[in-house]
Amino acid sequence: MSRPMHPDRRAIVLGGGALLGSAALPHAAAANGLAPAADLLAATRAFQATLGPDQRKAATFAWDAPEWRRWTYFGADGFIKPGLRLEQMDEAQKRAAWDVLAAVMSPEGIAKARNVMLLQDILAASGNGTGQRSSQRFSLAWFGTPAETGTWGFRLEGHHLHHSVTVRDNQIVSVTPASFSSLPNRVTSGQHAGLVTLREEESLARRLVADLSPKQGRARVSPTPLGNILSYAGRERANGQKVGLAAADLTTAQHELLWRLIETYAVDHLQPALATAQRARIGVGDREAVHFAWYGPNTLEKAFGYRIIADGFVIEMGSVDPEAQHLHTVYNDLGNVLGRTG
Repeated sequence: MSRPMHPDRRAIVLGGGALLGSAALPHAAAANGLAPAADLLAATRAFQATLGPDQRKAATFAWDAPEWRRWTYFGADGFIKPGLRLEQMDEAQKRAAWDVLAAVMSPEGIAKARNVMLLQDILAASGNGTGQRSSQRFSLAWFGTPAETGTWGFRLEGHHLHHSVTVRDNQIVSVTPASFSSLPNRVTSGQHAGLVTLREEESLARRLVADLSPKQGRARVSPTPLGNILSYAGRERANGQKVGLAAADLTTAQHELLWRLIETYAVDHLQPALATAQRARIGVGDREAVHFAWYGPNTLEKAFGYRIIADGFVIEMGSVDPEAQHLHTVYNDLGNVLGRTG
């Protein structure tokens, strides 16, 4: 496997940043757009044409609305997120909503999103959050005016699910923050027994840690599990300091395993054109300088966590519970968070 060195290793500015407008992005891929937004715009217009006035109002925010920055997939307020929820749509509107998601996500991404939603019904049926949790309590929201010119955003958000997409001049320029999270990650009984929502996110990381030699022990940064993600809203860029083991110190097989894990977060859930662009974008920077940090033991069904820190992105997984059933994840593109470039 080739490991190209990239000369562009400019510093990442931590903290906030201006909303994307006419300023150039720090990487050419984002400045020129990751992929055309024509399909997303067409699906958006088709969906919005089905809405009544009150529904359209619920689904629409100003581009600079505070809700855009206050993204969250944590549980609060009855798990209701800003936007128009699936439970507020009729069946035709729901089909149109899934068409919008299919303009961004691959079939694998759609399936994983449906699984995250399904877990809410499984929990409610068990008595956990009955009356609040629902596979239909997930919101679609638009920020700004969807059009061929200018900047606007689209968001899917609910408990344990978040995807923000920024569009500029009919080009998708950002697809983070992004998260598929889960509870329970492993369904052990009932109709859906055997369902594992974040299978590769857990198994690939555990395989990598298990393969490390004692000389690669720097990867194990703490015996204490990572109890939650660190890079939540307002802190997307605040946790970019590299800790753990550099990819330069991995074997070729381990390096390939790490990159497969990265693509699980950054590439696999996206439709083909976006996936291709994302694969190129995560390769920007020094691949040998990507760091992998592990927290806690590597014991099945025991809490753990890990972080992957690169020049241009951060990936995190944390176990909220001792059995590693309640898993939170996030992928943040440090150079272009929510359409912010600095």
